[in-house]
Amino acid sequence: MDENEPKIEKTKEETDRKCPDCGGVMDFDPATGGLTCPYCGHQEEIKAGKKVQPTDKNSDGKDEENWPEETTVKEQDFSLAETKENCDWGTAKKTIICKSCGAESIYDENQIANSCPYCDSNQVMEEKGKNQLAPGGVCTFAIKSDKAEENFKKWIKNQFFAPNIVQKKARADSFTGVYIPYWTFDTNTYSKYTAQYGIDYESEDSEGHTTTHTDWYDTRGKYKEFIDDFPVCATKRYDKKLLKQILPFGTEKSKPYKPEYVAGFIAERYTIGLKDGWEEGQKGITEHLKEKIEQVIKKENDADHVRHLNVTTIYNDLKYKYLLLPVWLSSFKYKGKIYNFMVNGETGKVGGECPVSGWKVAGVVLGIIILLWLLFQFLGS
Repeated sequence: MDENEPKIEKTKEETDRKCPDCGGVMDFDPATGGLTCPYCGHQEEIKAGKKVQPTDKNSDGKDEENWPEETTVKEQDFSLAETKENCDWGTAKKTIICKSCGAESIYDENQIANSCPYCDSNQVMEEKGKNQLAPGGVCTFAIKSDKAEENFKKWIKNQFFAPNIVQKKARADSFTGVYIPYWTFDTNTYSKYTAQYGIDYESEDSEGHTTTHTDWYDTRGKYKEFIDDFPVCATKRYDKKLLKQILPFGTEKSKPYKPEYVAGFIAERYTIGLKDGWEEGQKGITEHLKEKIEQVIKKENDADHVRHLNVTTIYNDLKYKYLLLPVWLSSFKYKGKIYNFMVNGETGKVGGECPVSGWKVAGVVLGIIILLWLLFQFLGS
C-alpha cells in the first residue's frame, strides 16, 4: 500500500455496544458513569476492568475471580518509559471501517475516538500508536452539555467589560466533548536559592511630606516540596491559555483507561512527547517553586519585597501519568468575530475569550482620573 494512503484500522468492540431494547448505539453517560442509550434511555454499568492479584501473604493468588478491580491510575517511572519522543502525525490519515453500517471514514492519525458520520455509532480505535504510549487513565465527563451551557451563561454575565448585549444575549454554538491528552508529573524537589529581601520604612521632610524607602538584605536557603500531578497539555491543537483558565482537574480521581469511557466523545493521542512534556513541566514547576520561596522569604523576614531570586532545583523520583481529560468546546459570535471558550467537563469551570466594550473601559478610566483628581484636591487643601 502507498505510504500516503490511509491505513485501515478496526474499532474496539467494547464501543460498538448496541442497546438491547431498541438497537441504538450506547454512549458514556456523565450522570451515571455508565453507558446510556440516547434513544430509549436504557442504562448499563461498565464492566469491571483489570484484576489485580492480592499482595496479602495469606492469599495463594489462585482465585482470580475474587481479585479486586484496579481502580486507581498508577504513576510510571519516567526513566523506564518505552518512548519519550514527540509524535508528529502531520497529514497522516487512517481509514476506519464502521462495524455498524460498514461505511469507511477517514480520520486524523492522532484521533482515538469519534463517531461515524453515516450512522452516528461510536468509533474508538486502538489507543496506542506505533512507538507511542497508551493512555494510563481518564478523568471522565461529570457534567453534560446542558450544564456546560448553563455555566457559560453565568460566566458571560459576570464579564464586567463585555458589551451589555453580549452579557444578556450571547448564545453558545453546539458543544463538542473532547478528551484532551495530558501528562502529569510527580517529583520530590530540593531547591537552593539566593535572593534579596526588602523592608520598607518611611521618612518625613520639613514640610510634612512622607517618602517610602527600602532597605535591602541578602538571604539564602533551602526549600523542599513534593509536586503531585503537575499537569502539562500534550497537544498543540488547543489554546493553552484557555485550558489554563479551566484548571484544575481532579487527576487524583482518574480511572484506569477503558474504551467505554470515551464512547460518544472525541479523544486524541498526544503529539507532545514525554521528554518535551517534562521540559515544559519543569518550567511551570520552577515558576511555582519561585512563588512559594518568595512567600517563605517574606514570611521569615517580615519583608515587603523580594528581588534577584535565583533558584537551583534537583528533581528526584520523577514519575508520570498519561491521562485523557474532559473538556467541552464551543464558541459564540459577536459582530462577525468568533470567540472560543472551554468548559471543564469535570468541574464545570469556564474559561474563554470575550469582546470588550470600549465605552465601559473608557468609563472606568474616567472614573479613576476623577477619583485621583479629588484625592489630589483633598490632600492639597
